[in-house]
Amino acid sequence: MDTENSKVFSFLDRYLMGPMGKISQLRIVRGVMAAGMASIPFTIVGSMFLVISVLPQSFPALQGIWSASFDKVQSLYMLGNTATMGILALYFCLVFGYEYTKIQAQEEKILLNPLNGALLSMMAYFICLPQLVFEGGMATLVNVITDDQKIIDGWEMAGGVTRLGTTGIFTAIIMSIIAVKIYAFCVKRNIVIKMPDTVPTGVSNSFTALIPTALIVLVVIVINGSLVALGTDIFKVIAIPFSFVSQISSSWIGLLVIYFFMHALWIVGIHGATIVTSFLTPIVLSNMVENQNGANIAFAGEFNNSFVTIGGSGATLGMVIFIAFFAKSAQLSALGKAAIVPSIFNINEPILFGMPVVYNPFTAIPFFLAPMASMTIAYFAISWGFVNPPLAQVAWPIPVGISGFIGSGGDWRAFVLALICAAVAFLIWFPFIKMYDGKLYNEEQSKATNV
Repeated sequence: MDTENSKVFSFLDRYLMGPMGKISQLRIVRGVMAAGMASIPFTIVGSMFLVISVLPQSFPALQGIWSASFDKVQSLYMLGNTATMGILALYFCLVFGYEYTKIQAQEEKILLNPLNGALLSMMAYFICLPQLVFEGGMATLVNVITDDQKIIDGWEMAGGVTRLGTTGIFTAIIMSIIAVKIYAFCVKRNIVIKMPDTVPTGVSNSFTALIPTALIVLVVIVINGSLVALGTDIFKVIAIPFSFVSQISSSWIGLLVIYFFMHALWIVGIHGATIVTSFLTPIVLSNMVENQNGANIAFAGEFNNSFVTIGGSGATLGMVIFIAFFAKSAQLSALGKAAIVPSIFNINEPILFGMPVVYNPFTAIPFFLAPMASMTIAYFAISWGFVNPPLAQVAWPIPVGISGFIGSGGDWRAFVLALICAAVAFLIWFPFIKMYDGKLYNEEQSKATNV
């Protein structure tokens, strides 16, 4: 590695790896990561029911069959979507509250019950759900019934409780943080009711949470009540900064920055995809629901693995296929053959650490450029209406083309788009991997000659 490359990697190591490494270890970040991982089965299963209902939109020939079968029980089977995607914020709230409490207990050496933390988080979140207004000096639950909106006794309904869906994820996280912090504060300062050692553990835990429960209720009610008096509420206030972040992340420039940071972290050895996507999971899920309601947002659902990082971070699928069958160097040929099956399922750690891509100046440029190019193609293809936007969540390891097809609700153009993105990514990789392969081949020949 020459001096100039060494300076670049040293700069990234110092100013990117250090700060982002610390961020990844923050308790809140680890809690959000856990909540995102726990939500995966619910988003995938819920999305499959949605795909069933929208298939005739992509394949009109199915409309007759659907009218005679699935459409007759749509209200029944779509409960599978309502009970998963429809209350996703509740799952986030419970898992985050549980994990965040467990982390607090372990690292601060205090006796906290993670289940209590999860339930307290849910309670704090539920206090925020109903919509209220101050009228005539009195707090009143909102009641609005129109063609466009239905709010009954403060609860906004749209096929379920609206605020329990993806739009409530950020509020759920903030409320969980407040609840767990108050719980930990009370236990740490012994502001709890202690029971004798002879009392069963379950009973003792419930009494330990009694004072924190009352304090959390009081704090959240005071905060929310003050905001309601000002014409808003916690839910609406929290939505302001996160909607701004969502707008940035849904723009082309914003996505370029996101994918730059994701791959810059990988270059210096940090799992950039895990860190960056953990912050973005609530946004892409919320955008996906917006698409289900008629929006056209590219950055939604599994946009990343369907169209951008095909084969894994760096969009390496085409490159791996090339080195598996056409590499001259024994090193890359063997590595490609070993990595080709995992790469088909978007797993490329064998390449990232085996080639390696990490700290490798020969692969750094295509590692950045390939996903940015594939993202650009997919972003504009969807934004300009050539391809349906992601409507359903799919499992990230699903192979290229199939994930885009399913995620778009059965749009065959999404299948073609994914193949185009993968091909363009490979064209960017080709000259660099060809040069690197030649370098390794010459080194192998030189060693063989010396022997």
